[in-house]
Amino acid sequence: MTTTTTTTATTTTDDGREVTCSAPVNIAVIKYWGKRDTALLLPTNSSLSVTLSQDHLRSTTTVRCSPALARDRLWLNGVEENIAASRRLRNVLGDARRLRAAAEAADPALPVLSTQALHIASRNNFPTAAGLASSASGFACLTYALYALFDLHAAAAVSLSDVSKLARVGSGSACRSLFGGFVAWDMGVRPDGADSMAVQIAPEAHWPDMEALILVVSDARKDTGSTEGMQLTVESSPLLQHRIAHVVPARMQRMIRAVTDKDFDAFAEITMADSNQFHAVCLDTFPPIFYMNDISRGIISLITAYNNLFLSAPAPAGSDATSTRRGYRAAYTYDAGPNAVLYIRREHVAEVVALINHFFPAPAGASDEYYGRAASFMSESETARVVADLAAKISANAPGFATPYPAGSLRRIISTHVGDGPRLLATGNDAEISLLDAQGLPK
Repeated sequence: MTTTTTTTATTTTDDGREVTCSAPVNIAVIKYWGKRDTALLLPTNSSLSVTLSQDHLRSTTTVRCSPALARDRLWLNGVEENIAASRRLRNVLGDARRLRAAAEAADPALPVLSTQALHIASRNNFPTAAGLASSASGFACLTYALYALFDLHAAAAVSLSDVSKLARVGSGSACRSLFGGFVAWDMGVRPDGADSMAVQIAPEAHWPDMEALILVVSDARKDTGSTEGMQLTVESSPLLQHRIAHVVPARMQRMIRAVTDKDFDAFAEITMADSNQFHAVCLDTFPPIFYMNDISRGIISLITAYNNLFLSAPAPAGSDATSTRRGYRAAYTYDAGPNAVLYIRREHVAEVVALINHFFPAPAGASDEYYGRAASFMSESETARVVADLAAKISANAPGFATPYPAGSLRRIISTHVGDGPRLLATGNDAEISLLDAQGLPK
């Protein structure tokens, strides 16, 4: 297992101490939905996710402490937020300060940072609260920045899994963004949450040909936030109780095995099944919660029809196969929002991009931003004849695909791959990187 640690102390000046970090998005393939403790953010079940590359999706955070600052302040995407109104934010700051204060008490030679005010500026390069895991990357980034600012690795012997517990009290799934690659969040059993933490199952280099396409259906804020939605489900869904007790434990073991063995068929089948059940649980909530829309369901139908062109016959009942069928080309998954995440092996990305373009055409005059990195696969696309043949078969076999969806049904396509954990970008006030100016105010 690999981890990312910070061993270099931040620069200190008369004006204060500052670090800038970035952290990735993670997209779960075994979903977390529901808390058994809403104060400590302890989950009702374990979960497993894939960390996506920060080269394409990331949160960036600058944190500064100084005796010259009057009070804690935070700016998110340039807008000042009310720290006092956010219990989770207060908890993260308070816990980080307590760890630093304990280190200072044990070693009087350490500079006293725990009592200094903080200025924090954070920015996402993707829409916030639109079902793209912005809270996970944001709180992971803040926590990692505090870890670096307070030098907790060296001063307090705090491990990255310990930091993941700190991130968890900000946003549950944030704990998984403290690692790259494939990451499990062990739900733990202790009531104080001491054993509820993230662990890396495999590093980012483990499965080098695993790619992801994010089909952005909507970048609008969700009608029902994840925090509100999952607690409604806990209170009202019998299906969730069945999922917690009888489905997720076995599914976690199968998924860990699929990742370890790089078995894409098992990975794809489990990923899609778990996404389906997660949204079934949302529908089983009273009143029901709807995160997907018609475009979302259309993408599911397309990927199902595409896979069906290549799938083998189901495995015999009672076999030891980790998936019931072989030949999957793509896997869909949806978090609490309408946007699809497709996991695909690199050899099939060009084909999938071409089919998406055929059935969900780009808006007229689409800019380079619409395709981003996906444009690099378009030049490698299958010949028009092969793509046309696949599209014709899908149209013939899948109801609803006789004609393409209206142009512009997708807002954009984000192409990425499995990535690393948080990065320390700068120590001290770096004019090129820092989100704060020399006075500690947002640029």
